[in-house]
Amino acid sequence: MQLMISEPVMRADGPDARARVADIVAEAGLSNDAFYRHFPSKDALVAAVIEDGSTRLHSYLMHQMAKESTPEGRIRRWVEGVMSQARGDVAETTLAVMVNAGGPSAGRVRQYPSADVLATLLVEPLTELDSTAPELDAAVIADGVIGRLNALLWLRTAPTRAEVARTVELALRVAATD
Repeated sequence: MQLMISEPVMRADGPDARARVADIVAEAGLSNDAFYRHFPSKDALVAAVIEDGSTRLHSYLMHQMAKESTPEGRIRRWVEGVMSQARGDVAETTLAVMVNAGGPSAGRVRQYPSADVLATLLVEPLTELDSTAPELDAAVIADGVIGRLNALLWLRTAPTRAEVARTVELALRVAATD
C-alpha cells in the first residue's frame, strides 16, 4: 500500500479533520481487508506515514547540508530546511498528519515527530565547531527549531526570512558557547 495516498486523504477536509479508514481505503482502491493486512489500525498507518516523512526530510536535509563546506553553513542549511516545512503544501500535509497522529483530544499538544532523528545531522558540524557536548547541543538546537516549526504549523504561519535568519543565528550561538 502506498503511503503517499493517505496524505491527500488526511488533508482533504482541511488540516483539522481526522481521516477515516474508509476514506483512505476508497482513495487507495483497496478493501478494508487489504488495508488491515498491511496495517493493524489507522494509527499504525499514520505512524508509517510519519516515519516515511521523517525519512524523506532527513534525506532532504542531508542533501542541503552537503552543499556547504563549513560547519556553520551546514547548520544554517539544516535550520532553513526544517523551517521550510512550515510553507505551502508541505505545511498543510504535515499539519494534517499531526492531527491524525493524535487522539481526538490531542489537538495542539501533538508535536512534530522527528526531532531526535533530525538532530543526528547536527552532531558532525557541531563536533567540527569543537562542541564539548555535540549530541546535547544537537538535541537542544533540534528541539528549539522543531518546537518553533510546530508552533508555526499550528498557527498556519510561514516563517519570515528574518525569523529564519534569527533562528540560524541562535543555533550558531548554541554551537559557539563552549
